[in-house]
Amino acid sequence: MSTAAHSPQALADLLQPYLQRLGLSNGEPVAVSVLAGGQSNPTYKLQVGSRQMVLRKQPAGSLVAGAHAIDREHRVMQALAGTAVPVPRMLAYCDDAELLGTPFYLMDFLDGRVLVDPALPDMQPAERGALYNEMNRVIAALHQLDPATLGLASYGRPGGYVARQTKRWSQQTQQLSVAIDPAMQRLMDWLPQHLPQAEETTLVHGDYRLDNLVWHRTEPQIIGVLDWELSTLGDPLADLAYHGMAWRVPPALWRGMGGCDLAALGIPDERQYLALYAERTGRDPGPLWEYYLAFNLFRMAAILYGIAQRAADGTAAAADAVATGAKAGPLAALGWQCAQAFERG
Repeated sequence: MSTAAHSPQALADLLQPYLQRLGLSNGEPVAVSVLAGGQSNPTYKLQVGSRQMVLRKQPAGSLVAGAHAIDREHRVMQALAGTAVPVPRMLAYCDDAELLGTPFYLMDFLDGRVLVDPALPDMQPAERGALYNEMNRVIAALHQLDPATLGLASYGRPGGYVARQTKRWSQQTQQLSVAIDPAMQRLMDWLPQHLPQAEETTLVHGDYRLDNLVWHRTEPQIIGVLDWELSTLGDPLADLAYHGMAWRVPPALWRGMGGCDLAALGIPDERQYLALYAERTGRDPGPLWEYYLAFNLFRMAAILYGIAQRAADGTAAAADAVATGAKAGPLAALGWQCAQAFERG
């Protein structure tokens, strides 16, 4: 069954008996609307009487191996229920592609704020500081969890995370036909030669950033961490540095606050934020921080080169794919600057 043919009304009609069987509906009409965000996996809001739910499903068509792993998203969020890492409550997982064309899961809808700009405009300095403290608390809490205790010992491979990721994204980049900037080529050569020697393994989110968090309507409190598609067992400092790119990337380039007056904004600077994380976890990246930033800027550039390729092929879903893909080279150049800073020590 083709997902592409499913309008929100068609989805509603297909879901109504399914929800009733699960006890998530008493036969009320189901209203379906497309949710913003969730570029990778189609995401919908369901209104069933007074109840609100979210449906997240695999896209239709052929998929890259390991991508769009909504079964893993469901598994990790179910495992995190009741921990210090807030997640929506999981309601159901359906791997039967007959119903909606692809597997999907259902979770509670979180009625909160989603913030996009890391500089948090229209807020007071004290509010910004409180939000960044909460972001730090949650990523630190994630990296302190024991995967085995959560039933996630098999959720990924221990050790070698940065090496595997570097190899994976390098191979994907090398298969593209769009032009690759020299800085990206340098990073692909350089990163494997300078791998961290003592790499810890924890549960990592893989895409921890401001706009993947749902905030309480009025309090500086995260009520849900979303978009766990890239989560696995991996290096916590690499995960932290992905989040840390926001301190380096200028707002004009990507979602960052590089060059902003953080003291005036009330946002902790990079050193203060790392010190807060170290206090909570006992992990201090030290001189490796520049390496981890170089790695993450490389990884982000690789993702954007992929978008540039889809734009060139005419298969990109987003209207701004060409502009987004054009950011790959500047991000790789920023990553190469971090690599050089690491070498200078």
